[in-house]
Amino acid sequence: MFPQEFIVCFHKRVRIEKLVIRSYYVRTLKIEKSTSKEPVDFEQWIERDLVHTEGQLQNEEIMVRDGHATYLRFIITSAFDHFAAVYSISAEGIAVPDLS
Repeated sequence: MFPQEFIVCFHKRVRIEKLVIRSYYVRTLKIEKSTSKEPVDFEQWIERDLVHTEGQLQNEEIMVRDGHATYLRFIITSAFDHFAAVYSISAEGIAVPDLS
């Protein structure tokens, strides 16, 4: 059943300073980033083991560096159960000018 993945697209290149992820039963989460104009050429960025919170949503706040991205790929590599869910993702930061 794993890995499971999804991609988030920003309309402009951004510099992310903080991510907040609300999930349930996610054990290990990888986040890759890309600055390409298409969702290709992802590079490993963040990998986290989340704490199991029985009966409550996991609320993972990640302060980041080097957060320049146009796309983020979230990969759930393992879970605490057969099913896992990501309920919301919040990215805080600013839009940056294109370098091309």
